[in-house]
Amino acid sequence: MTQAFVETGTVLDRILWRTASDVAIRKSATPVAELEMRARDRRAPISLAHALSRSTMSVIAEFKRASPSKGRFPVEMEPGEVATEYFAGGAAAISVLTDEPFFQGSMDDLSVAAHVAHSNPVPAPVLRKDFVVDEYQLHEALAIGADAVLLIVAALEQGSLVRLHRAAQDLGLSALVEVHDETELDRALGAGAELIGINNRDLRTFTVDLGVTERLAPEIPSEVIVVGESGIFTPGDVERMRAAGARAVLVGESFIVAPDRAAAVRSLLRQS
Repeated sequence: MTQAFVETGTVLDRILWRTASDVAIRKSATPVAELEMRARDRRAPISLAHALSRSTMSVIAEFKRASPSKGRFPVEMEPGEVATEYFAGGAAAISVLTDEPFFQGSMDDLSVAAHVAHSNPVPAPVLRKDFVVDEYQLHEALAIGADAVLLIVAALEQGSLVRLHRAAQDLGLSALVEVHDETELDRALGAGAELIGINNRDLRTFTVDLGVTERLAPEIPSEVIVVGESGIFTPGDVERMRAAGARAVLVGESFIVAPDRAAAVRSLLRQS
């Protein structure tokens, strides 16, 4: 197993170093062979690309308990209940933060949400939202019920990006490859990404500009599914993403704090 990430000069650096340290501890406690054994009885991973291709615009709704900038969200939440609400509103998939030090998430959160997602009349995929720096985390994702993982181009050397993307595919996991600019987009396409998330948030200034997706999406081949991330709050924002070429949006905080999460998802898609 190889661990390789790059320093970005942003908030990511502190998260990546802590993640690598925590992964090393988990690897010593639970070998890959045990994770493989746990994954044997689970259902085959559900294709995230297929789930997002069922309509002209889909929503990946996110479960997260906190963020580094805002701390813990002041709402009660249980992952199974939140997942149920999201799917009642029409979400095509759910994203679950499993990072504990900075987002107060857990792998248990994902396992509970995955049980709900996979029990749907039309089973839905679950994205493990974390900071992947080691192939070990892919085996963890498979063992806890995830169908997809996030790979952040800014955090990975190109060789590591290619290797992790290939390893995810070999395990049957979808990989949402996240980019912030043209250089990262070129790297994602060079790694063979079939799902590209365009993050509208600048990692250095934390400013959000939907124009990032509008600038980058037209440069992406039509067979690649584009997901707009960050700064999406209104149906008008969704329309901007759709017009730019995105097939889906990933939305977190505005859903989590909504008094009626199912209605919030429906409203964003202008569903009744």
